[in-house]
Amino acid sequence: MSEFLSRTKLLIGEEAVKKLQSSKVAVFGLGGVGSFTAEALARSGVGSLILCDNDVISPSNVNRQLFALNSTIGKLKVDVAKERLLDINPNLKIETYPIKFGEETCCQFDLETVDYVCDAIDDINGKVLLIKIAKSLNKSIISCFGTANKLTSFKFEITDVYNTSVCPLAKIMRNRLKKEGIESLKVLYSKEAPQKKVEGKILPSIAFVPSVAGLMLCEEIVKDLIGK
Repeated sequence: MSEFLSRTKLLIGEEAVKKLQSSKVAVFGLGGVGSFTAEALARSGVGSLILCDNDVISPSNVNRQLFALNSTIGKLKVDVAKERLLDINPNLKIETYPIKFGEETCCQFDLETVDYVCDAIDDINGKVLLIKIAKSLNKSIISCFGTANKLTSFKFEITDVYNTSVCPLAKIMRNRLKKEGIESLKVLYSKEAPQKKVEGKILPSIAFVPSVAGLMLCEEIVKDLIGK
């Protein structure tokens, strides 16, 4: 057992650590939320990760995304993530996909091999498709709803999608998933009303909100994997 997990073992026990080391988690989206989820999973001892994101790091990502530094601007997020996570745990197994998840690319992913799916995708159609596939394979999945335009991290909550309120994205997803026949879905969402009226595609954000969401996703995944 790697020494870097010695303190983790003291907290959750050796068998739980071994369970994490034998687990495989797929993280879709490595932005402000997914970047923190992916790294926390690696630091928690998850032994295998699938990372999917087609974006390169831009200057506007630096205010909130873990892998975004001045030195990484212009690089693929999955490449930066892989290099950093292997520096944390050289034994970590990582599959990277620098592609946009959707109807044309979903066949490239073998989700039958994963133990848990984390949806941190921004695109609604991509989210719905990923959820449909995970549910059809009876895979555990947690989906993160919007963290942009929020200023209060303690208003996040993990619940079933049909128990959500306030969040505009949650309303859209409830309707879409109901039409798809999805009866339940574990989600993380915020009860905070949007801070500003947004015009255009650029959404306001700050460092301490999406990062908290990302860590909460990791917490839920780890606890589910080890049965806590």
